[in-house]
Amino acid sequence: MANFVLVHGAYQGAWVYARVARQLRAAGHEVFTPTLTGLGERAHLVHCGINLDTHIQDIINVFNYENITEAILCGHSYGGMVITGVANAIGERIRSLCYIDTYAPQAGQSLFSITGADIAHAFLDQANEHGGVI
Repeated sequence: MANFVLVHGAYQGAWVYARVARQLRAAGHEVFTPTLTGLGERAHLVHCGINLDTHIQDIINVFNYENITEAILCGHSYGGMVITGVANAIGERIRSLCYIDTYAPQAGQSLFSITGADIAHAFLDQANEHGGVI
């Protein structure tokens, strides 16, 4: 059976994968659905120092602490940015990447460069309204 690591998007948490995780587990797969720092049930940890590197490390830590290898690493929305960074860091532990309606950055691209100036400014405006965090 396969090892799945499912990474949610921005403004979400592990809960978005509850139904899919149940179905995969019922089929005999190992499934991990971590919540990124500052989001979902970990929203109490939000601060302006959290960035993409933080979220990449969140997922690398899951791989390390759960001793995951040969994983199918899936990301939705912003999660595509995260899984790309994870694959760059620990690609030897990943069997395949699955991008689900997500950002799939090329080398050197950021979320802001992919979304364009209007969306980037909307993100920044929202962060400024909330004390530097989105």
